[in-house]
Amino acid sequence: MDPFALAFYAVICAALSMLAPSLPRPLHRLGLGAAVGVAAAATLPSIKVALGI
Repeated sequence: MDPFALAFYAVICAALSMLAPSLPRPLHRLGLGAAVGVAAAATLPSIKVALGI
């Protein structure tokens, strides 16, 4: 994994960890984690192109 991708996913996971404890049920946290992961994986290529990386 390249350093940019590692940093990108670290930021996404850190933001998610701040929100996840406030969700009442494990299935809600699981769903949110899955949605954020898919969104992050889908947007990373566009972000890299926009930044010229």
